Parts: sequence; structure tokens; C-alpha cells
Amino acid sequence: MGVLAKAAAAELASAYAALGPQPPANFVRPPETGLALLRGRIGGRGTAFNFGEATVTRCVVRLDDSGPMGFGYVMGRDKRQAEQAALFDALLQRGHRAAQAQVEQLAAAQAARAAQQAANAATSKVDFFTMVRE
Repeated sequence: MGVLAKAAAAELASAYAALGPQPPANFVRPPETGLALLRGRIGGRGTAFNFGEATVTRCVVRLDDSGPMGFGYVMGRDKRQAEQAALFDALLQRGHRAAQAQVEQLAAAQAARAAQQAANAATSKVDFFTMVRE
């Protein structure tokens, strides 16, 4: 679910389109947008405080009357993205191999982006212990 929630809308739409035609889904809870409270801690260990709010869209689908329910939560207001995340979740619960392969590709792309961001940040790292003091 984390991979689906973090995937960009275009990536998720492309991955879902690659699955081909899928059975129609019934909405248990149609896509709806609301706010989620964000909490933080000073220094990661201090007392918790309310940091702010973020827009979140959620959706719950069921592929058929007796099938598993798929849940989708995404940051922002994109209802189609939340629906596709929920559809992927339902397909994964059924053991749909093509859906699993698409999610693995999304996870690999996210890991590659995170590694690239870490490498970019590492270029600006300063090691203060090696600086010469005069």
C-alpha cells in the first residue's frame, strides 16, 4: 500500500493500463477527499505536537460481491489515483501476478529515485572534522 500511495498519478495510471481490461469494481466507499492531521516531534523524540493538515483522498472497492476489498489512500485530491490504488490493492489480494509485477516495478522506480536524491544530497555534505582550523 505504501508503494501505491507514493506512486505518482501518471505512473499509477500507466501501470494500471498495462494490466489490460479488468473486471468492473463496485465502490464500497467512492473516492472522497478530506484532511488528515499531521503530527511531529521536535528532534524526532520530543513531545508530539500538531504540525498541520494535509489533503488526502481515499477509496474502497470490491471486485465482485464476494471478493476482497481494496483500499487506496493518496496525498492530494486525485480521485482517479485513489481509485486505481484501491483496484491494485484488491487485485494483489487476489494474487494477480501482473498487478504484482507492476507494483514491483513501481517500487523499483521509487527506490531508484530515493537513491538518486540521496546521492545528490551527499554531494553537498560537509565533514567538519576534516576542516583545518587556523
